[in-house]
Amino acid sequence: MTSTIQQPAEQRYAEELASLAAHDDGPRPDGWALTPRAVRSFVLGDDELGVTRKFYGDDPLVDRCLVTLMGNRGLLMVGEPGTAKSMLSELFAAAISGDSTLTAQGSAGSTEDQLLYSWNYAMLIANGPSEDALVAGPILAGMRAGKLVRVEEITRMQAEVQDALISVLSDKNVSIPQLEELGYVGARSGFNVIATANLRDRGVHEMSSALKRRFNFETVRPISDSKLERELILSQTDRLLAATGLDIETPPDVVDLLVTVFNELRSGTTAEGIVVEKPTAVMSTAEAVSINYAASLEAAYLGDGTPNGRQIGRQLIGTVLKDNPDDESKLRHYFDAVVKKREGAWSDLYDVRREMG
Repeated sequence: MTSTIQQPAEQRYAEELASLAAHDDGPRPDGWALTPRAVRSFVLGDDELGVTRKFYGDDPLVDRCLVTLMGNRGLLMVGEPGTAKSMLSELFAAAISGDSTLTAQGSAGSTEDQLLYSWNYAMLIANGPSEDALVAGPILAGMRAGKLVRVEEITRMQAEVQDALISVLSDKNVSIPQLEELGYVGARSGFNVIATANLRDRGVHEMSSALKRRFNFETVRPISDSKLERELILSQTDRLLAATGLDIETPPDVVDLLVTVFNELRSGTTAEGIVVEKPTAVMSTAEAVSINYAASLEAAYLGDGTPNGRQIGRQLIGTVLKDNPDDESKLRHYFDAVVKKREGAWSDLYDVRREMG
């Protein structure tokens, strides 16, 4: 049998969660599997208990999110694509509820049924409305179990589907008029909603003011510390490679090159003070991880087993140009004005320049 490509966070980090639970004797909100302190340690790491850091960046953001989740308001994390909003929501759900799988993925085709509940129509036709014929969506399932529910890319949903959450967040119940004996399902302690939205999707389906009032907004920003970004790229790449059984280490100068390129294209200014045009594509840490992972795979299967600047460059071109082909001129200028003048791994990176034409 083949292995699962990626398990839910509560399975990937089962040993860490068990270690935290064994040493977790403080006060906790009703319905939480761990105390807020233990959840914080799960996300930000605890060396004494052997718990790894999983989120790099704004530590106070984690505290603010936990305070929101302890209350009765939903949590909405917004930010540029690739800033770890989805990962953070998964980690919170895994630590607080022990289950990160109650998830609704927002899209233009999302329906209210997919959020709340639908029916087994064969049973409905045969026996009429009953609890047995009811098919719970993630919101109804989360209410019944007292667990966190994740709503990803909420602004990709149509406005009328979004607004199905208004009464859920206000009244903490779902009305089921077809079931006279039931009427509604009330939420158990521990239930709440974590939603995410990309700033680049703003205006796609703008949220109503009524729904906004029921969420606390937190902005997840890109990592500004190069050292932290470097650590994250290496740790996430190692996790991805571990699933393939490959043991590959990216040389320090190649990792530094990758972090520098992303910082310079993200900010529009190089270490030498040269101004470069920022590409349309989001130069997020998640994209940097993808590039390093792909370069490692190329090195393992098509190269000498060690990632280099040339392999980083090939992946970089696709990342920069995927949103707007017109950004090719910006990337060419960066290669000619900046990369060409640097040595070491940068020379390998510049070799890719001719592949751009």
